Amino acid sequence: MRQLTDAARLREFMRLVGRRTRAAGRVHLVGGACAVLLDWRSTTIDIDIDLDPGLDALLREIPAIKEDLQVNVELASPAHFIPELPGWRDRSPFVIREGTIDFHHYDFYSQALSKIERAHARDVADVREMAARGLIDPARLSGFFDLIEADLYRYPALDAASFRSAVERTVQEMTR
Repeated sequence: MRQLTDAARLREFMRLVGRRTRAAGRVHLVGGACAVLLDWRSTTIDIDIDLDPGLDALLREIPAIKEDLQVNVELASPAHFIPELPGWRDRSPFVIREGTIDFHHYDFYSQALSKIERAHARDVADVREMAARGLIDPARLSGFFDLIEADLYRYPALDAASFRSAVERTVQEMTR
């Protein structure tokens, strides 16, 4: 059975990725990995990542890195669940460079909207924490939802009206 991932194990993962990858590129950390690095959770089950195109060599290394560290690694991105937010790459904060790989947190507005859509208790708590830490601004969050609302039809599992209501409710709670 794989271990839960704490900050030390996550940093070792990034170090090994940088050491074993020759191609230059970006890896975006998503979800629990961000929460662990920013210290609002002590562990995460999976290291969720999103890779730049062209990092096939890294994909080949992931199974060995998972085994070496006894961690779970998943390819996951908010864009798998909601439309991409314009400019998300520019809003993705830099974490560290390891070798030829730049690690970034995936844009927190994208993460917040995808977490609001999922509505799991941990996701709701994460959105509150992002707001409390100043990683997202409630007014901007609403604006970003407005930018993607017309493209929600591309995600048949989403109910646009329910998603809008959840965003509005979350923004109201954050501004009280």
